[in-house]
Amino acid sequence: MKTIKEKILITDDTEYLVVADNLLIIETSPEINKFADSNIEVTQGEDIRLTFPELIGAEDYLNNILLGQQKSLELKGIARSEEPSPFYIDLYITNFEGLLIVLLIDSTERMVLKQKLLQQNYENIILLSKTQTALSALYESEQRFQIFMNNSPAVAFIKDYKGRYVYINAAYERKFNLKSVDLYMKTDFDFLPEETATQVSKNDYHVISTGQTLQLFETVPTPDGYLRHWLVFKFPCFGSKGERLVGGVAVEVTEQKLLEQQLFEEKELAQVTLKSIRDAVITTDAYGKVKYLNPAAENLIGWSFSFAQGKPIAKVFQVVNESTREVVQNPVEEILIHNTDVREEYSLITHSGKEISIDYSVEPIHAQNGQFVGAVIVLKDVTDERILAKQLSWQATHDDLTQLFNRTEFERCLELALNTRTEKQQHALLFLDLDRFKIVNDTCGHIAGDELLRQISILFQDSIRCSDILARLGGDEFGILLKDCPKQSALKIAETILRRVQEFRFVWQDKTFNIGVSIGLAPIKANTTITNLLNVADTACYVAKNKGRDCIHVYQDEQVKVENGMHWITQINQALENNRFSLYYQPIVSTSNNKSYINHTDTYENTHFEVLLRLIDHKGKEVLPMAFIPTAERYNLMPAIDRWVISRVFTNLAAYKKEELSHCHSKDDCGCIYAINLSGASLNDEYFVEYVRDQLILHQIPPQAICFEITETVAVANFIKATNFIRALKELGCRFALDDFASSISSWNYIKNMSIDYLKIDGSFIKHIVKDKMNMAMVEAINKISHLIGIETIAKYVENQEILDTIKLIGVDYIQGYSIAKPHPLFVG
Repeated sequence: MKTIKEKILITDDTEYLVVADNLLIIETSPEINKFADSNIEVTQGEDIRLTFPELIGAEDYLNNILLGQQKSLELKGIARSEEPSPFYIDLYITNFEGLLIVLLIDSTERMVLKQKLLQQNYENIILLSKTQTALSALYESEQRFQIFMNNSPAVAFIKDYKGRYVYINAAYERKFNLKSVDLYMKTDFDFLPEETATQVSKNDYHVISTGQTLQLFETVPTPDGYLRHWLVFKFPCFGSKGERLVGGVAVEVTEQKLLEQQLFEEKELAQVTLKSIRDAVITTDAYGKVKYLNPAAENLIGWSFSFAQGKPIAKVFQVVNESTREVVQNPVEEILIHNTDVREEYSLITHSGKEISIDYSVEPIHAQNGQFVGAVIVLKDVTDERILAKQLSWQATHDDLTQLFNRTEFERCLELALNTRTEKQQHALLFLDLDRFKIVNDTCGHIAGDELLRQISILFQDSIRCSDILARLGGDEFGILLKDCPKQSALKIAETILRRVQEFRFVWQDKTFNIGVSIGLAPIKANTTITNLLNVADTACYVAKNKGRDCIHVYQDEQVKVENGMHWITQINQALENNRFSLYYQPIVSTSNNKSYINHTDTYENTHFEVLLRLIDHKGKEVLPMAFIPTAERYNLMPAIDRWVISRVFTNLAAYKKEELSHCHSKDDCGCIYAINLSGASLNDEYFVEYVRDQLILHQIPPQAICFEITETVAVANFIKATNFIRALKELGCRFALDDFASSISSWNYIKNMSIDYLKIDGSFIKHIVKDKMNMAMVEAINKISHLIGIETIAKYVENQEILDTIKLIGVDYIQGYSIAKPHPLFVG
């Protein structure tokens, strides 16, 4: 077998190994042993990793070389020994004919040279580091000096023996507004007055010539021309070349120099100030004897300074507590006993016996050692401020118009009554809401309304006990807290108030008004809150209004009513969402026709139709308006209902009456008129008229075919809004009717100012018109006055032929009633 060296070219200075794929040595060069680790002899047949441990862990690389996946593996600078002489090798492995060829080369010379170069670089780095450290230390020292000198508040400078500046610090630059570079090698004569520069130069020469430190005061002006005083320390020193220098540090003492003058001026100013200030100032000694009174104090207490000086403070003036009337002890003694300031509000009794509201304060005077040497008493006349404060406090708790408690103070009184209530005590709460108050406001103006509220407040106050608390809660609503008052007694008080209001007549100029009141009475029970209590009383008052107004309702347990109301809220909302309302109509027939109208079921020509509303409940039954409308009104659902009715009526008119409505171009040629009832809430809807306009345009409905109705009560309660509302709808071309009209002077006052087309006479007059002559007279008057001002009349509740004949005899224009025609579904198709 030829050796590897015969097959491949290997230089003579290279040793080698031949290794099989199992890493066993199969051939070596003669001098291979000196390259092995720890002088272990290299033996054929052994694992190469025993003598070359550097290959442990490199098995994957070796296998990759054998498989041809990697060309070679090279390890350089492997140390075999360092002392006494270093020895390093390079190891190179490659593949030849399926065997690993390991070549080893002596790299000692290269490695030794490399280490020498590294050592030299290291030493150079150390030397450079030391140099940089020294320079840094020098720089830091210079920086510390500059920081110290430039942040020092004292002025510092160095001059040479000729008085030329060689250094100034930042404080010097700031004080004299000079830059160091501008002053360098210049003297004081270059920027100071000659006289000042001469004196400074003499002082510098003295230091240099004597070699002694000099402490002195110098007066040197700054660039602003203001003379400043300096405490200067000048000392001899030497420069780096041995030249003589004078250094100096100066501290400005201008303030100290002027201190005595300032103290004197301040003392004079204090005396003048004490004499001129409006507050009374009194000073005493440690024993409470008067040392000084300023003129304001003389005027306030009625004593002159000469008379009061040296007298005990208790004999000079007297202070009493305004509420308890107790005399306040000597305020200076208070200081001595309690070692605290006295600051209270009291009344002062002057020498003449006059009482003045004052604020007074006492401050101790201490010497430098802390010893108490006297006191300063300051008295201030606050009579006007105290009166104003009481007025503001009163205004915060009272209503300006009626002078009664306001809602905030009333709630505080309720809370106090609830918190202090015992088991044996019974309180009650009255909630009062005036009826027909808006009639006065709208007819005569807010001035009249305010006067009515004032008179009613006096009436209420005269009707209750002294221990009861009356308050105006807002608008025309009042509350009364009846303390220690059982329910029956509270009811008697409420009845007294109701009776007196019914008897009351409010007269304004040439008009007289009857005012009613709805009263809710709620006994105050334990474990309740102010909010719940007020809600309960409000609910009782609301029930009283629903019962016909001008009455009293005692709250027992309204929970069922409240739950019933919530039930209707749900039903109404669902009906609006799912169209679960139905519409009916009832004819309004002209009396000019000679037909018999009783139980007439034919189609009426040239007839009005009043649109009526029903709600379909969850069981499919129709519910009349009287069941759900009160809840809808209370919870502000009526505007949505009104809009639903308008939208549905207009939609159905466009679908079923399009041909008939096409001939309606004016009020005179409209065959049918559809009357739609509106709630009072729609009057307050600023977008309602715009909604009606949009619906008329959308469905192409002639406005002459539509008549809107509101009740007289709604119109009178919101007269101004109602007038504007009616005018706006009339401008669109619609008609208007006033429902449930009851004759009175005030009612006609409104009607003549409203542009209405029809007046529907209250049914209570029509029902008994045959038997009650007064009712007949009332209907006749209403009909006559209506015709006089151009309004057509409609009689409701025409139930029989006798009523019909009487109505026709009077001359009423239209009739309506169950006996004429009952309501029928509208637009069934």
